[in-house]
Amino acid sequence: MRFIRSIGSRLREHPLVRIGPGMITGAADDDPGGIATYSQAGARFGLDMLWTMPLAWPLVSAIQSLCARIGRVTGKGLAANIKEAFHPVVLKTVVLLLLVANTLNIAADVAAMGEVAELVTGLDRHLMTALFVSAMLLLQVFVPYHRYVVFLKWLTLSLLAYAAVLFTVHVPWGLVARHTLLPHIAIDRGAAAVVIGVFGTTLSPYLFFWQASEEVEEMQKEPAEAPLTADPGKADQELRRIRWDTWGGMLYSNSTAWCIMLATALTLHASGVREIETAAQAASALRPVAGEFAFMLFAMGILGVGFIGVPVLAGSGAYALSEALGWSAGLERKATDAKGFYGIIALSVLAGLVIQYSPVSPMKALFWSAVINGMIAVPLMAVILVLATKRSVMGGFTASRPLLALGWIATLVMFSASLMMFIT
Repeated sequence: MRFIRSIGSRLREHPLVRIGPGMITGAADDDPGGIATYSQAGARFGLDMLWTMPLAWPLVSAIQSLCARIGRVTGKGLAANIKEAFHPVVLKTVVLLLLVANTLNIAADVAAMGEVAELVTGLDRHLMTALFVSAMLLLQVFVPYHRYVVFLKWLTLSLLAYAAVLFTVHVPWGLVARHTLLPHIAIDRGAAAVVIGVFGTTLSPYLFFWQASEEVEEMQKEPAEAPLTADPGKADQELRRIRWDTWGGMLYSNSTAWCIMLATALTLHASGVREIETAAQAASALRPVAGEFAFMLFAMGILGVGFIGVPVLAGSGAYALSEALGWSAGLERKATDAKGFYGIIALSVLAGLVIQYSPVSPMKALFWSAVINGMIAVPLMAVILVLATKRSVMGGFTASRPLLALGWIATLVMFSASLMMFIT
């Protein structure tokens, strides 16, 4: 026991642990559902989709920065701020759709984790899925945030597995650079669907709620900390930290997505494998093409980000509903002090598990999750941008014009993507 406490103490003292919520949010953006989307882009179109990541990075960074700023300035989550500033119908609609989308996404993610675990260990996927769900629930419900977050931050290192895959294959870097920075864009119906999927999984509503709420959690960990509206002296330091944290976290996330696209383009696409539906299928297809080592790296990365993505999905919905209903909320609280909050986390994850035993396929669940996210992302992003400009909400810390401009561009891009999704 003393040895375990010593290891935990060393982990908490590592420089990685001092980073903010941006890195966890970024890693959660590359959940197993996202990995499936990026793998599909690389397998189907080769190097032709690499350009999407440099374009997405400033857009998603701007929106996540605004969410973090709202949380840290006001000391309240996104749903609590929407509740005070907008008509109740706005909040109720967004939260209801968010909960449905998150549950479907959780179902797809835990299914992918179980499938990958079966590939690696040979054990039944449903058994492995149940074990993963149980472990994640126990950690979220019974381990305080300040301890649990340490392990989430260490799990972000699992994303490095996708960069490591590139060391197992030959990479024509000159050609890769041209396709990334000077792409030849020919958008037909199939390509449009993949672009929509890439932007849809990168700009996901659950990440908006999580980012704002985790800024509040981080603030409440320190008894001396207060919202910036009440303690403006720390504004420069905190807002600078938020900029570095969110832009750095999203750079890490988008770089990983780019690595996944590149790895699958150079292996699966090059060998004629063009159709990928799940992250586990992408890992399995790598085995005969790139070897056992590449397969294991890809598979372990899926499991690592699954342990980040599922808690973020469940937690974001719980924060949103709890704030909307005025319940006590927070991963730092004991389960007995926030029964509704932890109840929503449990229901979301268990509902995702139950779907594994229903006629609904995980891919269908992921598809409908993407549709619902597309429906709520655009109006929610517009609401975030309006909140960030309201002096009644932000006091003297309203967002800058460049940040708002990027946010509105991101909203326009998502609107176009959502419109194309429904048309195609």
